[in-house]
Amino acid sequence: MANVNIKFNGKEFLLSCEDGQEDHLEELSIHLNKKFESLKNDLGNIGENKLLLITSIKIMDEYFETKKKIDEKKNELKNLKEKFLEIKKLIYAYKDDKEKEINNLLNTHQELKSEIDKTKLDYEKILDDTTSEIDKFIEKVNQDNSVQ
Repeated sequence: MANVNIKFNGKEFLLSCEDGQEDHLEELSIHLNKKFESLKNDLGNIGENKLLLITSIKIMDEYFETKKKIDEKKNELKNLKEKFLEIKKLIYAYKDDKEKEINNLLNTHQELKSEIDKTKLDYEKILDDTTSEIDKFIEKVNQDNSVQ
């Protein structure tokens, strides 16, 4: 335990604190003394006990207002986190849907390409068969004309 001399309301006090907390204790006592002196200047000499009570109430009021703001910010952060998670979920669902859509389009594209290739082969066969038939017809006509 460490000991710290602090000055409050013009009087010296020896206070104990955990080792390493000396500067923090001095900072707190300076803040408390400033509040106390400010109220003493504003309210006049209404008695040390009453001034200490009012100072304590003021500090507690600041504490509770700060705590209330912190709680509000925690709630805001919680709400933001929930919204973020919801958006994240929507993004992943959208991504999954688009990947499925892309895969379906790729499959459809492949099917159409296969169908086009088959149609092309069928068309080429029809052309080849037709050409062959025309050649046969011409040859027959030429043979018939030669006989006459």
